[in-house]
Amino acid sequence: MAGTIDARLAELGIELPPANAPAGNYVPYVQTGNLLFVSGQIPIVDGKPGFIGRLGAEFDVDEGAAAARVCALSLIAQAKDALGGDLDRISRVVKLTGFVAATHDFPDHPKVVNGASDLFAEVFGDAGRHARAAVGMASLPLGVAVEVEAIFEIS
Repeated sequence: MAGTIDARLAELGIELPPANAPAGNYVPYVQTGNLLFVSGQIPIVDGKPGFIGRLGAEFDVDEGAAAARVCALSLIAQAKDALGGDLDRISRVVKLTGFVAATHDFPDHPKVVNGASDLFAEVFGDAGRHARAAVGMASLPLGVAVEVEAIFEIS
């Protein structure tokens, strides 16, 4: 039987991607106590890095928010893997950190990371509201425009 969060994903028409394998010498997630730390996720589209470029050059805010949403889906997929498939164990999304590759004069990093924040609110309701940082970067791994990491409280 599907859990509450799985049912919510289905209601929203959202299918989670497979959890991405690490691209370096790290693990995709670490649980310590009742916290689950999920490593930064980049936008993987059709099995390869997507949204290659920078905000303010190749992408506008809406496209950046779409990239952040793809990252958030990957974060949920990693959490599902970490929790043995039981997303109902997530009691709270504690914090997101969004990294945005952008031109030096791009001012809208928070609007880009809203793509991830909005998804967590849609899926987890009030428990999806979180603390956050949105940080501009000169570049990100594999040339992607956005990377997002998360901390979840779990039961």
